[in-house]
This record gives sequence, C-alpha cells and structure tokens, in this order.
Amino acid sequence: MEDMIKVVKFGGSSLASAGQFSKVGKIIRAEESRRYVIPSAPGKRNAKDTKVTDMLYQCYALAEAEESFTIALRKIRERYDSIINGLHLKLSLNKEFEEIAENFKNKAGADYAASRGEYLNGIIMANYLGYEFIDAAEVIRFDINGEFDAEKTNEILAARLQSCERAVIPGFYGAKEDGKVITFSRGGSDITGSIVAKAVQADIYENWTDVSGFLIADPRIIENPRGIKVITYRELRELSYMGATVLHEDAVFPVRKAGIPINIRNTNAPEEEGTLIVESTCRMPDYTITGIAGKKGFVAVNIDKDMMNSEVGFGRKVLEAFEKYGISFEHLPSGIDTMTVFVHQEEFEGKEQQVLSAIHRLAQPDSIELESDIALIAVVGRGMRSTRGTAGRIFSALAHANVNVKMIDQGSSELNIIIGVKSCDFETAIRAIYDIFVETQIIIK
Repeated sequence: MEDMIKVVKFGGSSLASAGQFSKVGKIIRAEESRRYVIPSAPGKRNAKDTKVTDMLYQCYALAEAEESFTIALRKIRERYDSIINGLHLKLSLNKEFEEIAENFKNKAGADYAASRGEYLNGIIMANYLGYEFIDAAEVIRFDINGEFDAEKTNEILAARLQSCERAVIPGFYGAKEDGKVITFSRGGSDITGSIVAKAVQADIYENWTDVSGFLIADPRIIENPRGIKVITYRELRELSYMGATVLHEDAVFPVRKAGIPINIRNTNAPEEEGTLIVESTCRMPDYTITGIAGKKGFVAVNIDKDMMNSEVGFGRKVLEAFEKYGISFEHLPSGIDTMTVFVHQEEFEGKEQQVLSAIHRLAQPDSIELESDIALIAVVGRGMRSTRGTAGRIFSALAHANVNVKMIDQGSSELNIIIGVKSCDFETAIRAIYDIFVETQIIIK
C-alpha cells in the first residue's frame, strides 16, 4: 500500500477557516498516499458569509469600473490573514497582493480575478503541509479559443509531477500558452482534481466536501435519506443530469477514461466511507434503485396524426421544427398515432408559436396540444436490470399516493426510468417512490 497514490481535492467549505484547514491537515497527514492536493478558494464560514470567489468578482468589477477597490481587496486579504494567523504560519502574502492589485488596475480579466482565490489558498496549503506549490497556470493548458486542452495538459502535468513527490495544485483555473489565465465553470476545482489524478495515474481520487457522498434522494424532500455506498459513472451521469449535484459533471470524464475511482468524502466526518464512484462493479446496490432525482419546468408538446407510424421521416420533420429555433428536447415517447416532445418550458415559452407553426408546416399533424408545468423524475439503478416489475411497483406507489403519471420512458440500458408528473405532484411522487423502494425494503430486511 506504500506505493499507492491518492489525489485529494478539498471544497470551499472545507477550507473556509483556520479550523477547517486544521481538519484538512489531519486528513492529509493521516495517510502517506495523499500526495497531491487540490484546494478550492475559501467558502462561507456561516450562512451570512460571502465566498472569497464572489468577493474577488465584486472587487474586480470595481477595478473595471475605474473605482477604488482598495477596501474590497483589504477585506479579501483579511480572510487569508485570519487563516494564516489561526494556523500560526510564518507566511506573508504581501508580494502576491501587490501583484493582484497591479493586475486588477491593468484589467487582467475576470477569470484572473476569480482564480486568485484558489491560487492564494494553494500557497497557504503548501506552506502548511510542507508540500511543493505548483501554479495551475503553468500546468493546466487552454487553447487559443479558451477551450481546455486535455492532451497538452496531461503531457505537461505528467512530466512536472513525475519528479515531484508531494504537491499542492490550486483548482479551478489554468492558462493559455501566452499565460492568460482561464477558469473552468464554477465548481471547476473538481475538474482540476480529476485532471491531476489522470496525470499521476492515481489509484483513487478523493473529493472532500461537506456531505458524506451521494444520497438516494434530495434531503430537502426526504428526511434523512439513505446514502449511496457505490455508484457507477453511468448512474451518476443520469442522476447529475436530473439535478443531483455533489460533483461537477465534467470532473468525471478524465478519470473515467483512466479507470480511476472517485471517492466523495466528508471533511467534517472523515470516519465515514462516503460514496465510491466506479466504472463498473459486481457489487449489487443495497436497494433495487441507486437514486432518485428530478427537475420541474417542462412542457409536453403532444402531436397527433393518424397513421403517423407508417409515415417515413415524420419524427425528423417534427424535430427539425425544434432544431430550427435552437430548442433541444429531453424525451420523445411515442405511440401509433401520437408523439410527445418534452422540452424546457423556459426555453420554449418565447418561441412556442413559431415552433408550432413550423411543426404544422413541416409535418402536417392533425392536432397539437401543450401541457405545461410538468416535472420529470429519474429513477436510476443498475439493480433494476435483474429485478422484475420495477415499473409496476413505481406505478403502484404513485397510484397509491394519488399521483397521475403523464409519461413513463425506460432507457434501453434498463438503467433508468423517467416519469413525468405535474409539478405540483413532484415532491409527493419522489416520497412515494423512495418509500416503496427504500423504506419498504428496510422493513422487509
């Protein structure tokens, strides 16, 4: 186990104060294998606090507007000084803050401004651990168009880390060839961790946050939902797409291709195993389903036409109408004479009449009906393949809860079932499904 390599990423809430830094230090030092550390910028210390990244955006907005940003930058400095002093470090960030002030004056860009949160936290973390500090701008490469260059990054990073036993690499940003700093989207430190894990061919990528992994359902809807011990990348993709967020979606791809598992862990409860995300597993889930997630705000566009099933190209003509106005569809259940297209209501509302006209013109349907305020719920689980009657149990649970099902659609992989209900029935439906597959199963066990 001595040769094991772990890449560890810590989120903003895990690094919000000196007390949290201290917890992180204990976690890293507890295992020799935790050799590469990716820190986020300091998050909120309490509900009324502001994340440092947001403070940096606000500070840079003043610089851009040619207003004084001295006080705003001083407040950011105070956040870092409180961490340094709380950890009793002999470290000064004078040089770094002078450089930041100069670059703000010279309008270095909002990406540069936002990235300084991770950059400064990385310097503190490296000093605290006694690890080497590697500026992400030197090793994470973006191309001339500002797109992440995975191949070039892997080449640079692998070569740099080969001769480096232990290092801190700040998350969230990189740079173009000319040194201009570019950031990933918010939450992008997850992606940096994944990129580093791939470059060093890590055995595991630990992503430390303020929750103990993924939960079967949203805790705002289900009180104390059960945790998920093991989940596959495909299951995670389905749940993330439907709104289950613990990990940045793009963080999965670099490690998935390299076959590296991700372990979601809780900084405030390090004794808990969290959730292990793997490519494939023979371990059956504790329940038939792995998780339930969903989103509100969809419209069902119901299209009727006699003998639709025998008309070659009908589906293409309908979808062409949506494509023409830049609207992507979510689901496409169909019958012999009917076809329903589910789209985001927000996207569709402003263009609905143009789209309907285009459908009439291109496909000549008998009638079109719209049904708004639909919620889609994904029931996901590799255990559904080997369990008969899953859809039947869902229908039964929803009928018992007086929820009317508008649509049911099962993927060919048998990994997920999508259910459409009225938005007002969304929470009731999730509780009913959770109850039949988790609570009832606990009682049976």
